[in-house]
Amino acid sequence: MEKVFEDYFSEYQSDMVAICLEYVDNKADDIYIYCSYEPKMYVFDVFYKINGKIVHKHQLNEAIKNSEGQHNVVYDVSRERQKATLRIGNENLKLIHKKCEEFNKEMPTEIKLHYNVKQNSLKGQYKYDLVYSNDDELLPDDIFDIWFEDVKQRNL
Repeated sequence: MEKVFEDYFSEYQSDMVAICLEYVDNKADDIYIYCSYEPKMYVFDVFYKINGKIVHKHQLNEAIKNSEGQHNVVYDVSRERQKATLRIGNENLKLIHKKCEEFNKEMPTEIKLHYNVKQNSLKGQYKYDLVYSNDDELLPDDIFDIWFEDVKQRNL
C-alpha cells in the first residue's frame, strides 16, 4: 500500500518525539515540542516535564535533585547533545515541508506537540497563519518562551 501524506506527516512527528525522548534517556513525564516555519526560517525546540517540574532542555538536572540537593540521575545536557537534538528535529521539520510541497498541502507555520510519555499519547496544535513574521517585536524564541511559561503556570 502506498504511503499517503498523513503517513509521512505522522512519521516525521514521531521521529521528533523519538529524538526528544532519546535526549532524556526515556526519563520524562511529558515532552513539549515547538516547530515553526515562516518563510525561509525553520525553528525547532523542546522542553520537558520531569518529576512534576517544567524545565528547558538544558535544565533537566534541576528537575531531579532530591531534598538534599543530590542528583539521582544525571542527564547529558552538553551543548553538542542539545545541538544534535535540535538539528535532527529541524531536519524533520524540513522533511514535513518537503512533503507538504510534494502533496500540495499547506505547510503549518506553527506546530506544538505534547507527548505524554506514560500514556504514549501525542497531541498536536497547528497554525497556518503567520505568527511572528509580520510583527516587529516577536521572534520564534519569544513564542516558544510564552508557551513554556503558559505550560509552567498550568502545572503549578
